[in-house]
Amino acid sequence: MLTFDNRFLQELPGDPETGNQLRQVFRACWSHVAPTPVSAPTLLAYSREMMETLGLSDAAIQSSEWVNALSGNGLIPGMQPYAMCYGGHQFGNWAGQLGDGRAISLGEVVNSKGERWELQLKGAGVTPYSRMADGRAVLRSSVREFLCSEAMHHLGIPTTRALSLVQTGDVVIRDMFYNGNPQAEKGAIVCRVSPSFIRFGNFEIYAMREDRETLQTLVDFTINRDFPELASYPEEERFAEWFAIVCVRTARLMAQWMRVGFVHGVMNTDNMSILGLTIDYGPYGWVDNFDPGWTPNTTDAAGRRYCFGRQPDIARWNLERLAQALYSLRPEREIYDEGLMLYDQAYNKEWGAVLTAKFGFAVWRDEYEPLINEIFDLMYHAEIDMTEFFRKLALVDAAQPDLALLESAAYSPALWDTFKPRLAEWLKQYAHVCQTEGRVPAERRKAMNSVNPRYVLRNYLAQQAIDLADQGDVSMIEELLDVLRKPYDEQLGRERFAALRPDWARHKAGCSMLSCSS
Repeated sequence: MLTFDNRFLQELPGDPETGNQLRQVFRACWSHVAPTPVSAPTLLAYSREMMETLGLSDAAIQSSEWVNALSGNGLIPGMQPYAMCYGGHQFGNWAGQLGDGRAISLGEVVNSKGERWELQLKGAGVTPYSRMADGRAVLRSSVREFLCSEAMHHLGIPTTRALSLVQTGDVVIRDMFYNGNPQAEKGAIVCRVSPSFIRFGNFEIYAMREDRETLQTLVDFTINRDFPELASYPEEERFAEWFAIVCVRTARLMAQWMRVGFVHGVMNTDNMSILGLTIDYGPYGWVDNFDPGWTPNTTDAAGRRYCFGRQPDIARWNLERLAQALYSLRPEREIYDEGLMLYDQAYNKEWGAVLTAKFGFAVWRDEYEPLINEIFDLMYHAEIDMTEFFRKLALVDAAQPDLALLESAAYSPALWDTFKPRLAEWLKQYAHVCQTEGRVPAERRKAMNSVNPRYVLRNYLAQQAIDLADQGDVSMIEELLDVLRKPYDEQLGRERFAALRPDWARHKAGCSMLSCSS
């Protein structure tokens, strides 16, 4: 039996209206919502790690009682479903009230270790915040969110988690390419899990509405529930320290995204976690051939606001919007200037540590910067795979560097030949640095392989798993889930999951860029 305490509901003001009808919600942080039942729920997959963290068993999660709860067809004792109210800046513009348009929280579980985990169904039907949509999710997007949540966790990157993937038995109509050709797709629901789903946009909505009372209540609640480390701080220092922590956590998250080549795709302020977690897996992607300007989101293709290389700057811009919202409570500019300065310092420090580890250096030295800039420029122009390159770089013998070892990371033999002289010169300089540092080769290789993953959730792999699942075969979902549990380890017999993006997937829908349609 799980223990629910549901503090978000108990301690924050709620919407006096009930029901799922669309409406503007004022002076409230949540609305009571009932999930919309589905016709034939089937449990397709679940995360054993998350299940055990919550204190569930295989028998429990596979039971009809739990399958019903995970599909919106029933409730476990203690669950009190609701949707959150929030706003946000989308693609740089204020979008007004947004809220949980298809996400319905079931409640907050406190496990045997005292950890708090909120359970939330994504795709469980309309809420007051659905904005003329149906509140549902399709199988393809649900598979992607389920797999990537767990993949990011095992990569060591702060993230929301996923407990289960349920097929609903119903169809959902979606215009995948926004080209006027809607299609019927299989529906699904992910139960995602997090210590908190509070976003920057939760604070923005009340500031924009000049509702200082609700904003203050939410800030106090968030600090008390989600930042227990601040309990010992004097009351007058707590707010500034809280904003500083949010800035630092966000900076560290950005550096970790950049480390593994992850691109979120929709870094709107309503998709930014106050805890510094990766949240809302939509049209995300993994960099294959290294390209700072690459975005996985078709909606972002023209402006590339959320492309790979801009993510740290966009995160800072989003923090500025959060600061703007909080300024109405504490109009002391130095609080926000200090926090944003800490963001810059934390990101630079973390990114320096990331580069030091990725390249296998013993320590960071400023004179390494031109060397790193040169290889990133070469990787871009020669179309070199980011993940494969760094794994092979760990194998280079600094005493006798062999450029042929890195050729497996090239997508284009012609481009490789074109840039071969520059690549050879770069490798010579890199090997000289490694020799000068005198690090034991085995130690260097081990250190590099601990931060440079062998396996990431490449888009084409996720799409292959989706295509099979659409035919009723979930075997690849299970195998990917298992492979991605140990992303830094060589796994005998699973080399195909580390293969470069095949040429057929370069422009195939779902394998290169994706829309927000899900």
